[in-house]
Amino acid sequence: MGFDPTLLSRIEDAGINASAPPQQRWVDGWLVRFSPGKAKRARCINPVATGRMTVERKLEICERLYDSVGLELMVRVTPFSQHEGIDAELARLGFEAHEKICVMVSSERVGRSSPTPPSGYRIERLSHRALAETVGLFRGTALAQREAHAERLQESPVQFSAFAAFDRHGVAVACGQYAIEAELVGLYDVFTSPSARSSGLATALCQHLLAESASHGGQVAYLQVEGTNIAAMRIYERLGFRVAYTYHYRIRRSGAREAAR
Repeated sequence: MGFDPTLLSRIEDAGINASAPPQQRWVDGWLVRFSPGKAKRARCINPVATGRMTVERKLEICERLYDSVGLELMVRVTPFSQHEGIDAELARLGFEAHEKICVMVSSERVGRSSPTPPSGYRIERLSHRALAETVGLFRGTALAQREAHAERLQESPVQFSAFAAFDRHGVAVACGQYAIEAELVGLYDVFTSPSARSSGLATALCQHLLAESASHGGQVAYLQVEGTNIAAMRIYERLGFRVAYTYHYRIRRSGAREAAR
Protein backbone atom coordinates (compact mmCIF):
# COMPACT_ATOMS: atom_id res chain seq x y z
CA MET A 1 0.00 0.00 0.00
CA GLY A 2 1.07 3.60 -0.54
CA PHE A 3 1.57 6.07 2.29
CA ASP A 4 0.36 9.64 2.51
CA PRO A 5 3.27 11.95 1.50
CA THR A 6 2.38 14.37 4.29
CA LEU A 7 2.60 11.55 6.83
CA LEU A 8 6.01 10.52 5.49
CA SER A 9 7.24 14.11 5.71
CA ARG A 10 6.12 14.23 9.34
CA ILE A 11 7.86 10.91 10.00
CA GLU A 12 11.07 12.29 8.49
CA ASP A 13 10.82 15.30 10.81
CA ALA A 14 10.13 13.03 13.78
CA GLY A 15 13.19 10.95 12.96
CA ILE A 16 15.33 14.07 12.83
CA ASN A 17 13.96 15.25 16.17
CA ALA A 18 14.50 11.84 17.77
CA SER A 19 18.18 11.80 16.79
CA ALA A 20 18.97 15.37 17.90
CA PRO A 21 22.31 15.65 19.77
CA PRO A 22 23.45 18.71 21.75
CA GLN A 23 26.23 19.13 19.17
CA GLN A 24 24.45 20.68 16.19
CA ARG A 25 24.18 23.98 14.36
CA TRP A 26 22.67 25.50 11.23
CA VAL A 27 24.71 26.36 8.14
CA ASP A 28 22.60 28.15 5.52
CA GLY A 29 19.70 25.72 5.58
CA TRP A 30 21.76 22.66 6.50
CA LEU A 31 21.27 21.05 9.91
CA VAL A 32 24.83 20.05 10.79
CA ARG A 33 25.32 17.50 13.55
CA PHE A 34 28.63 16.49 15.07
CA SER A 35 28.05 14.18 18.01
CA PRO A 36 30.99 11.87 18.84
CA GLY A 37 28.55 8.97 19.16
CA LYS A 38 28.11 5.93 16.96
CA ALA A 39 24.82 6.86 15.25
CA LYS A 40 25.40 8.44 11.85
CA ARG A 41 22.12 10.35 12.14
CA ALA A 42 23.68 12.35 14.99
CA ARG A 43 26.95 13.15 13.15
CA CYS A 44 25.95 14.09 9.62
CA ILE A 45 24.64 16.96 7.52
CA ASN A 46 20.91 17.13 6.82
CA PRO A 47 20.10 19.44 3.84
CA VAL A 48 16.62 20.39 5.06
CA ALA A 49 16.45 23.82 3.40
CA THR A 50 17.90 25.21 0.18
CA GLY A 51 19.69 28.26 1.60
CA ARG A 52 21.53 30.84 -0.47
CA MET A 53 25.12 29.62 -0.73
CA THR A 54 26.44 27.02 -3.16
CA VAL A 55 26.82 23.41 -2.09
CA GLU A 56 30.60 23.68 -2.46
CA ARG A 57 30.80 26.74 -0.21
CA LYS A 58 28.71 25.11 2.50
CA LEU A 59 30.83 21.96 2.31
CA GLU A 60 33.96 24.08 2.86
CA ILE A 61 32.45 25.56 6.02
CA CYS A 62 31.29 22.18 7.28
CA GLU A 63 34.64 20.51 6.54
CA ARG A 64 36.39 22.90 8.88
CA LEU A 65 33.88 22.09 11.61
CA TYR A 66 34.18 18.32 11.19
CA ASP A 67 37.97 18.54 11.01
CA SER A 68 38.01 20.48 14.28
CA VAL A 69 36.12 17.72 16.12
CA GLY A 70 37.86 14.81 14.40
CA LEU A 71 34.82 13.45 12.55
CA GLU A 72 34.33 12.37 8.96
CA LEU A 73 32.09 14.65 6.94
CA MET A 74 29.00 12.90 5.62
CA VAL A 75 25.73 14.08 4.13
CA ARG A 76 22.39 12.34 4.67
CA VAL A 77 20.38 12.34 1.44
CA THR A 78 16.64 11.62 1.60
CA PRO A 79 13.64 12.14 -0.70
CA PHE A 80 13.00 15.25 1.41
CA SER A 81 16.46 16.80 1.00
CA GLN A 82 16.29 20.36 -0.28
CA HIS A 83 18.47 21.76 -3.09
CA GLU A 84 17.61 20.46 -6.51
CA GLY A 85 19.97 17.73 -7.65
CA ILE A 86 21.84 17.58 -4.32
CA ASP A 87 22.61 13.86 -4.70
CA ALA A 88 24.07 14.28 -8.19
CA GLU A 89 26.01 17.35 -7.09
CA LEU A 90 27.60 15.48 -4.20
CA ALA A 91 28.49 12.60 -6.52
CA ARG A 92 30.15 15.07 -8.91
CA LEU A 93 32.20 16.43 -6.01
CA GLY A 94 33.51 12.97 -5.16
CA PHE A 95 31.07 11.85 -2.48
CA GLU A 96 30.22 8.15 -2.69
CA ALA A 97 26.89 6.66 -1.61
CA HIS A 98 27.01 4.54 1.54
CA GLU A 99 24.59 2.51 3.66
CA LYS A 100 21.09 2.41 2.24
CA ILE A 101 18.58 2.80 5.08
CA CYS A 102 14.95 1.73 4.80
CA VAL A 103 12.32 3.72 6.67
CA MET A 104 9.51 1.31 7.43
CA VAL A 105 6.04 2.40 8.50
CA SER A 106 3.34 0.26 10.04
CA SER A 107 0.30 -0.22 7.85
CA GLU A 108 -1.69 -1.02 10.99
CA ARG A 109 -2.70 1.09 13.97
CA VAL A 110 -0.39 0.56 16.94
CA GLY A 111 -1.85 -2.21 19.11
CA ARG A 112 -2.48 -2.09 22.84
CA SER A 113 -2.01 -5.77 23.70
CA SER A 114 1.39 -6.57 25.18
CA PRO A 115 2.50 -10.17 24.51
CA THR A 116 4.08 -12.49 27.03
CA PRO A 117 7.83 -12.87 26.32
CA PRO A 118 9.17 -16.33 25.49
CA SER A 119 9.65 -18.68 28.43
CA GLY A 120 12.72 -17.86 30.51
CA TYR A 121 12.78 -14.13 29.66
CA ARG A 122 11.35 -11.02 31.28
CA ILE A 123 11.06 -7.46 29.93
CA GLU A 124 11.83 -4.49 32.17
CA ARG A 125 12.18 -0.75 31.77
CA LEU A 126 15.67 0.79 31.47
CA SER A 127 17.06 4.24 32.18
CA HIS A 128 18.59 6.20 29.31
CA ARG A 129 22.09 5.51 30.59
CA ALA A 130 21.42 1.80 31.06
CA LEU A 131 20.04 1.59 27.52
CA ALA A 132 23.14 3.31 26.13
CA GLU A 133 25.37 0.91 28.05
CA THR A 134 23.39 -2.12 26.88
CA VAL A 135 23.43 -1.02 23.24
CA GLY A 136 27.13 -0.23 23.55
CA LEU A 137 27.78 -3.70 24.90
CA PHE A 138 25.95 -5.31 21.98
CA ARG A 139 27.70 -3.06 19.45
CA GLY A 140 31.10 -3.21 21.09
CA THR A 141 31.39 0.58 21.03
CA ALA A 142 33.90 2.72 22.91
CA LEU A 143 33.09 4.43 26.20
CA ALA A 144 33.02 7.88 24.57
CA GLN A 145 30.37 6.71 22.11
CA ARG A 146 28.27 5.23 24.90
CA GLU A 147 28.50 8.48 26.83
CA ALA A 148 27.47 10.46 23.73
CA HIS A 149 24.48 8.13 23.23
CA ALA A 150 23.33 8.58 26.83
CA GLU A 151 23.77 12.35 26.57
CA ARG A 152 21.68 12.49 23.37
CA LEU A 153 18.85 10.52 24.98
CA GLN A 154 18.86 12.53 28.19
CA GLU A 155 18.73 15.86 26.33
CA SER A 156 16.38 14.76 23.56
CA PRO A 157 13.54 17.14 22.63
CA VAL A 158 11.18 14.14 22.42
CA GLN A 159 10.19 11.49 24.95
CA PHE A 160 12.10 8.20 24.90
CA SER A 161 11.21 5.05 26.83
CA ALA A 162 13.60 2.09 26.87
CA PHE A 163 13.21 -1.58 27.75
CA ALA A 164 15.39 -4.67 27.86
CA ALA A 165 14.73 -8.39 27.91
CA PHE A 166 16.63 -10.37 30.54
CA ASP A 167 17.28 -14.10 30.65
CA ARG A 168 16.82 -16.28 33.73
CA HIS A 169 20.31 -15.30 34.92
CA GLY A 170 19.47 -11.60 34.87
CA VAL A 171 21.60 -10.89 31.79
CA ALA A 172 20.23 -8.41 29.23
CA VAL A 173 19.96 -10.23 25.90
CA ALA A 174 17.83 -7.75 23.93
CA CYS A 175 16.90 -4.09 24.14
CA GLY A 176 14.95 -1.40 22.37
CA GLN A 177 13.23 1.90 22.90
CA TYR A 178 10.56 4.10 21.40
CA ALA A 179 10.36 7.84 20.80
CA ILE A 180 6.89 9.35 20.77
CA GLU A 181 5.90 12.64 19.13
CA ALA A 182 2.17 13.39 18.91
CA GLU A 183 0.69 10.14 17.48
CA LEU A 184 3.96 9.06 15.81
CA VAL A 185 6.03 6.32 17.43
CA GLY A 186 9.59 5.52 16.34
CA LEU A 187 11.31 2.27 17.34
CA TYR A 188 15.04 2.68 17.92
CA ASP A 189 18.07 0.73 19.12
CA VAL A 190 16.41 -2.68 18.78
CA PHE A 191 19.17 -5.24 19.31
CA THR A 192 19.23 -8.93 20.19
CA SER A 193 22.33 -10.81 21.31
CA PRO A 194 23.32 -13.86 19.23
CA SER A 195 22.40 -16.18 22.11
CA ALA A 196 18.74 -15.08 22.01
CA ARG A 197 18.15 -14.89 18.28
CA SER A 198 15.49 -17.06 16.60
CA SER A 199 13.68 -17.30 19.94
CA GLY A 200 10.86 -14.91 19.12
CA LEU A 201 12.26 -12.45 21.64
CA ALA A 202 12.84 -9.62 19.14
CA THR A 203 9.22 -9.83 17.99
CA ALA A 204 7.94 -9.90 21.57
CA LEU A 205 10.10 -6.93 22.54
CA CYS A 206 8.90 -4.85 19.56
CA GLN A 207 5.28 -5.73 20.39
CA HIS A 208 5.93 -4.66 23.98
CA LEU A 209 7.34 -1.31 22.80
CA LEU A 210 4.34 -0.74 20.54
CA ALA A 211 1.87 -1.61 23.28
CA GLU A 212 3.62 0.69 25.75
CA SER A 213 3.60 3.55 23.24
CA ALA A 214 -0.10 3.00 22.49
CA SER A 215 -0.89 3.60 26.15
CA HIS A 216 0.74 7.03 25.75
CA GLY A 217 -1.12 8.05 22.60
CA GLY A 218 0.96 6.31 19.93
CA GLN A 219 -0.96 5.37 16.80
CA VAL A 220 1.40 5.26 13.79
CA ALA A 221 4.74 3.45 14.11
CA TYR A 222 7.90 3.82 12.06
CA LEU A 223 11.48 2.57 12.26
CA GLN A 224 14.76 2.70 10.35
CA VAL A 225 16.77 -0.37 9.38
CA GLU A 226 19.77 -1.04 7.17
CA GLY A 227 18.74 -2.34 3.78
CA THR A 228 21.16 -5.27 4.15
CA ASN A 229 19.63 -6.45 7.43
CA ILE A 230 17.20 -8.88 5.83
CA ALA A 231 16.54 -10.84 9.04
CA ALA A 232 15.39 -7.73 10.90
CA MET A 233 13.29 -6.55 7.97
CA ARG A 234 11.44 -9.86 7.91
CA ILE A 235 10.61 -9.51 11.60
CA TYR A 236 9.29 -6.00 11.03
CA GLU A 237 7.27 -7.11 8.02
CA ARG A 238 5.57 -9.76 10.15
CA LEU A 239 4.68 -6.97 12.57
CA GLY A 240 2.97 -5.05 9.77
CA PHE A 241 5.75 -2.68 8.71
CA ARG A 242 6.43 -1.85 5.06
CA VAL A 243 9.23 0.12 3.41
CA ALA A 244 7.93 3.66 2.83
CA TYR A 245 11.13 5.33 1.56
CA THR A 246 14.89 4.98 1.68
CA TYR A 247 17.83 7.28 2.28
CA HIS A 248 21.61 7.01 2.13
CA TYR A 249 24.74 8.84 3.15
CA ARG A 250 27.30 10.50 0.92
CA ILE A 251 30.91 10.32 2.12
CA ARG A 252 33.81 11.93 0.26
CA ARG A 253 35.86 9.43 -1.67
CA SER A 254 39.51 9.15 -0.58
CA GLY A 255 41.58 11.71 -2.46
CA ALA A 256 38.56 13.60 -3.82
CA ARG A 257 38.96 16.43 -1.31
CA GLU A 258 42.43 17.30 -2.50
CA ALA A 259 41.43 16.91 -6.16
CA ALA A 260 38.58 19.37 -5.69
CA ARG A 261 40.94 22.12 -4.50
